[in-house]
Amino acid sequence: MNIKQIFLVLSCIALSACTSSTRSTINTPVNQLPQTSQILAQAPEKSLKRIVAISRFSDETKRGNSFLVDKNNNRIGKQASDILSARLTESGKFLMLERSDLAALDNENKLNGDTQSTVAADFMIIGSVSEYGRSTTSEVGVFSRNKIQKANVTVNIRLVNTKTSQVVYSEEATGEALSEANHVLGVGERAGYNTSLDDKALSAAISKLVSNIMENLLDSPWQAYFLSNEDNQLFMSGGEEQGINRNDKFQVLQKGKKIKNPQTGSFIELPGKKVATIQVLDFIGKGLNSLSITELVSGSIDDSKLNDYLIREL
Repeated sequence: MNIKQIFLVLSCIALSACTSSTRSTINTPVNQLPQTSQILAQAPEKSLKRIVAISRFSDETKRGNSFLVDKNNNRIGKQASDILSARLTESGKFLMLERSDLAALDNENKLNGDTQSTVAADFMIIGSVSEYGRSTTSEVGVFSRNKIQKANVTVNIRLVNTKTSQVVYSEEATGEALSEANHVLGVGERAGYNTSLDDKALSAAISKLVSNIMENLLDSPWQAYFLSNEDNQLFMSGGEEQGINRNDKFQVLQKGKKIKNPQTGSFIELPGKKVATIQVLDFIGKGLNSLSITELVSGSIDDSKLNDYLIREL
């Protein structure tokens, strides 16, 4: 090989070195939900909002002195809870209740002289981060070095109906994030420890779960209850905050008989029977404590047995 050929080869290597860069790859962008169903495609204002609370999101990976863990051994669990709560709130289809920092809220309410009880949720989400892993690999060539960092996080969630304590849905999802740095003949990127990969992997795992959580929440029937009957006006739980509008009509069901399942030992409520239709006239109260004032449109209701009825969408 003559000097001219050697010079040409070195020029090509130098050119490739100049084009080297660091690339970062993560799962599907967090703002894009895969295979969105018709239920999720509905406009938020057309959906009666379920009241949802995230009970806990614990870190079960037992990573000891990892930088992800705070003095309470649960920083990544709090982060997962915050991400999931934010995604569900952004959908506009749910009313999210705070549970992880409930003690702080109670103290604040006492300082403000507010002693009213905590609002009950229709559904409770219980989750955990069950797996976490980091790896770094290097590919070394004659003139180059390629460093790849990868983070993996596995998240498990359970969706519980607070009225029956039944787990209505559970799922596991794994998120992955990686970054790659190329270094050729002293030119290119030198990548240090990339701490953002852990956050991206966790966010990617939560993103895989959000769509299915929302579908299962919305598949469960929305329901409300009678609280009182004053001057032929029936007061119903739930108000404007839950997406109810004036003149909306609802069906009233008489609760079905409860029977015991000998196989599980638990009680099952049989389907209710429609006995009346009501229409919303107005609202009282504010926020989650607002109520709907309704009137009877058809059928009949026993005022002495208001607890025996359920109110659902037509």
